[in-house]
Amino acid sequence: MGTSVASDLSIREMKKKITIILALSVLFTLTCFTVFLLHSKDTSLVFPSLPQQVVKGSRSVFGKMMDHIRVKKIPGVSRETAATSAQPAPPLDPCPDSPPSLVGPVLVEFETIRSLQWVRNQLGSVLQQGGRYKPPDCTARQKVAVIIPFRNRYEHLTHWLYYLHPVLMRQQLDYGVYVINQDGDGAFNRAKLMNIGFVEALKEYDYDCFVFSDVDLVPIDDRNLYRCSDHPRHLSVAIDKFNYILSSVTAFGGVSLLTEEQFLKVNGFSNTFWGWGGEDDDLYNRIIVRGMSITRPDAGIAKYKMIKHGRDLHNEVNPENNIETDGLNSLNFTVKEILKDVLFTLISVDVQAP
Repeated sequence: MGTSVASDLSIREMKKKITIILALSVLFTLTCFTVFLLHSKDTSLVFPSLPQQVVKGSRSVFGKMMDHIRVKKIPGVSRETAATSAQPAPPLDPCPDSPPSLVGPVLVEFETIRSLQWVRNQLGSVLQQGGRYKPPDCTARQKVAVIIPFRNRYEHLTHWLYYLHPVLMRQQLDYGVYVINQDGDGAFNRAKLMNIGFVEALKEYDYDCFVFSDVDLVPIDDRNLYRCSDHPRHLSVAIDKFNYILSSVTAFGGVSLLTEEQFLKVNGFSNTFWGWGGEDDDLYNRIIVRGMSITRPDAGIAKYKMIKHGRDLHNEVNPENNIETDGLNSLNFTVKEILKDVLFTLISVDVQAP
């Protein structure tokens, strides 16, 4: 009888302990679930608070997290595979020597009225701020800075941007467009502006090729590659204004290309040409003095259309050709403003005009 009572008491105590353990377990579960709900509610507030351009332009927060979730949901994907997918992408192969998307002759006309905003709407989605672009599926063979000496020719610039950006993209260049604007109303100095463009562009990126281009010249064949070679290169061989005939065997104006090494070797352009003209002939002489020669593409593809306009007085070639003391090593200027448009980088400068 006593043994039976003791056994009943023991069973009751055990049931009581089990009940307490179950109650604590349920309480713990409810507490964890509540914390999870609160955490989920807070997390859902994070992404709407992010600026829209950050969410669209960077996959480092929301996009990468969602990629990770999708990998986990795919049956049969191992942890090793998921870890591999999170590693940085392998380096891209070099772009082919002959860009595959070139179309050859391009229809170019300047009668259509275009605004900068319209061109931004057409091309801005594939460009980086400052008029920068690099091919997404291969590594460009050259890093190219396009330097445009400029003052008050926004209509010309609009046409140039509309036509040149697609051409340079199809040529698979890693490039940036720099519009060097001369501030004030003093005599224009095209050569000095190009020297300034060279100096300022190198502050931003390790360019190895420099295109010095007038804003009124647009190529009509994209096989005319904006790439530097072993010698200084003259691209604007055949211009409609001159009936598509080379104006002179010593011509080096319009659109000219030099590597960083070549441009430093000739000490850049002379800074003494105020007005318009003469500086290109002087640069040609500098190239010859330094023992180099120029190359040109075939006139059949090196064709350009020129936007009609008036020009300042022409300068004569400086007979002294002070290559040692006049150029990059004597350059003086003041940067007034730098504006980053999606189509170009505008650098306004005081060139200390007389």
